Amino acid sequence: MADSETALILARAQFAFTVSFHFIFPAFSIGLASYLAVLEGLWLKTGKDHYLDLFRYWLKIFAIAFAMGVVSGIVMSYQFGTNWSVFSDKAGPIIGPLMAYEVLTAFFLEAGFLGVMLFGMNKVGKGLHFTATLAVAVGTFISAFWILSVNSWMQTPVGYAVNDVGQFVPAAGWADIIFNPSFPYRLVHTVIAAYLTTALAVGGVGAWHLLKGNRSPQVKTMFSMAMWMAALVAPVQIFVGDLHGLNTLEHQPVKVMAMEGHYRSHPDGAPLILFGIPDSEAETVHAAIEVPKLSSLILKHDLNAPLAGLDTVAKEDRPPVGIVFWSFRIMVGIGLLMLTLGLWSLLARAMGKLHEWRWLHRLALVLGPSGFVAVIAGWVTTEVGRQPWVIHGLLRTADSVSPLASPAVGASLVAFVIVYFSVFAAGTIYILKLAGKAPHSHESAPDRAPIRSAGITPAPAVQEGE
Repeated sequence: MADSETALILARAQFAFTVSFHFIFPAFSIGLASYLAVLEGLWLKTGKDHYLDLFRYWLKIFAIAFAMGVVSGIVMSYQFGTNWSVFSDKAGPIIGPLMAYEVLTAFFLEAGFLGVMLFGMNKVGKGLHFTATLAVAVGTFISAFWILSVNSWMQTPVGYAVNDVGQFVPAAGWADIIFNPSFPYRLVHTVIAAYLTTALAVGGVGAWHLLKGNRSPQVKTMFSMAMWMAALVAPVQIFVGDLHGLNTLEHQPVKVMAMEGHYRSHPDGAPLILFGIPDSEAETVHAAIEVPKLSSLILKHDLNAPLAGLDTVAKEDRPPVGIVFWSFRIMVGIGLLMLTLGLWSLLARAMGKLHEWRWLHRLALVLGPSGFVAVIAGWVTTEVGRQPWVIHGLLRTADSVSPLASPAVGASLVAFVIVYFSVFAAGTIYILKLAGKAPHSHESAPDRAPIRSAGITPAPAVQEGE
């Protein structure tokens, strides 16, 4: 294998590793910030202290997750210059301003109010503190807005022109670029996924303490709220996911072909392949378990609707089918388990057994981390399914990489793996340690803020006469 091809593979592996690690934390903090705002709002409205206890309990976990998300995100921006300089040069006039808007709006909003949210409850009024909590929650949503706008434009590029040096620039204005054809679907689908990820994590923690025999108001409220979210939002996510899939079929049909495992066209109705082993060399799915014509019904709402297959696409323009095929099924499978949990919790609630059914609690505990797996699987489906393009149909991934030697990229990849697994594993273990302790009455807030966050430490006072 040529050194340039090895460098490309290593650069892709490095970015995939860092973005997957990073995406875990925003997926959690987006949902958790909104959950904290709801908890504080309920406390202010009802005056019930267990809402405040839950707020302070999850606030400590949010602070750690938010910090790890910021740190892991900074690393990715450097990779645009080190490993993907050609992409940065060609797409910079569009990508750069959108990323700057994210910093100027979302990050500044979060940074401006985060300190008040974490340490200001006993220093400012209740209304101002609630405003700070809302500002942080809104900031996380705005951050998702801009990041997903950037990624969606790379998936469905519109509103651009190419200047005389080969760069993509806005053709007329920014509206078409920001609100590109796939953006609304990706935004709604991703934000709901973040809420479900948080709900499953909160529900898993609540289930853990219920299984240990803790029936405190804090634990019961935590579990109940999480199950309401799973029951009400999981069906909505499935509906939104269907709309997103139809949009993807319209604008990126090759990705859908890979997701469905359709190596050949089906002129009179395509089957839904539930499971199988994709073989891109033989262009078939071995040991396929399929339902005749169901794929056409889902994608075209017609049992006999024709669907094109990968046999209509040049091999060099196809994504890695096996990865996309299985990542999509992992995401959908977890989504169905979430729906099952939500419906089961409704039955338990109707029978007055929500906090007594231990098998329900066991399922909630097992599904606690499933949201993180689902969002990573969805991200893999989205990004790998776009290959071999970094900007769909316009710029290939192979033409976007920096002219680096493979040993340099490999060395930095190994360094990232070592540092990430040591630093972020320690943070994750600490979060699990915090979650392993049940919330209780008069829950303490995060440690107080430092007396001085910046500036010069004054010298000791000089006594008169010295």
